[in-house]
Amino acid sequence: MKSVLIVFQLTVLFIITGHSQITFPPDANKKASVSEDIGITTVKVNYSRPQVKGREGKIWGDLVHYGFADLHYGTSKAAPWRAGANENTTIEFSTEVSIEDKPLPAGKYGFFIAMGAEKATLVFSKFNTAWGSFYYDPKDDALRVEVPVQKLNESIERLKYEFSDQTENAAVLSLQWEKVKVPFKISVDLQKMQIEAFRREFNSGIFYRFWQNMQMAANYCLVNNINLEEGLSWADRSINTFFGEANFLTLSTYAGLLEKFNRKKEADSLMQKALPMATPLQLLMYGSSLNKMKKHQEAFKIFKMNYDKSPKENYANLGMVMGYYFLENKKEAIKYAEKGKAMTTEPGWKSYFDSLISDMNAGKEIFK
Repeated sequence: MKSVLIVFQLTVLFIITGHSQITFPPDANKKASVSEDIGITTVKVNYSRPQVKGREGKIWGDLVHYGFADLHYGTSKAAPWRAGANENTTIEFSTEVSIEDKPLPAGKYGFFIAMGAEKATLVFSKFNTAWGSFYYDPKDDALRVEVPVQKLNESIERLKYEFSDQTENAAVLSLQWEKVKVPFKISVDLQKMQIEAFRREFNSGIFYRFWQNMQMAANYCLVNNINLEEGLSWADRSINTFFGEANFLTLSTYAGLLEKFNRKKEADSLMQKALPMATPLQLLMYGSSLNKMKKHQEAFKIFKMNYDKSPKENYANLGMVMGYYFLENKKEAIKYAEKGKAMTTEPGWKSYFDSLISDMNAGKEIFK
């Protein structure tokens, strides 16, 4: 009997020290991760999901302590909540971000929350490999932010993190459990991040292999009216290097940047060469970029040129819809959408024109 007991104990030791060759189910606190791209920045949360398990009304201020507390284990005498279960909840940012408008460098952080009934303090710690918050030390804090606590009408059984309210440069990330929600805004300087990405790729040699890369980077500067001098140099290289090419895209982008520097005569000369090279799709995209720069009259001239050259083209009809829409002539925009719908033989385009007509009649925004 004694030998059987020893064998059993050794077997248990073998299992718990990680040498077992069989798979055991996870504990009740499921591991999970959620990620979202904000602009070109990836945000990822790794956490474990405890359950309410019939403890409604006993989670907050009880199971999850309020504020910073002595948990009577580990080294911390004033620990926040681990913002989940088991190991550190971690949150990782691939670039620098702002949390509730406060800057935080790129990196992986241990994430803690000092809960309260009305407000919570979010803690981003440079120490991200702990078990829970038992060894939390404020000297490792990278950022603390206070946010309001919100109440939910329906109970969330398993703790979760969820992204919402996404825009091109921001999103709200919220912890939700039982009838409580703790949301906070994550925002990025998208234009700054994008230019830095272009520069990294430029230095790696990627730019030089394809004129398309240099043109797209230069056009981003043009449309967003940023980094213009460097953008002009990229536009020049998209044409005048071994891998460069003089085509509608490269010439029109270069012309647009030259105009930013009051070199209009050179810009006009380039556009005279560029326009005859353009396809209907390229003219549509060029006019669209002019609209983004608030040059609506100039955009309309491009759309009209496109339509006059190719009145049966889907892209040309769409350009007229777009042109009149940005000139705030909804009646004419609807008229050309109806023409496009009647003219096209492609089901996808017919459905698209139909949706534009419906949305404009409903007063919805159709082009952003």
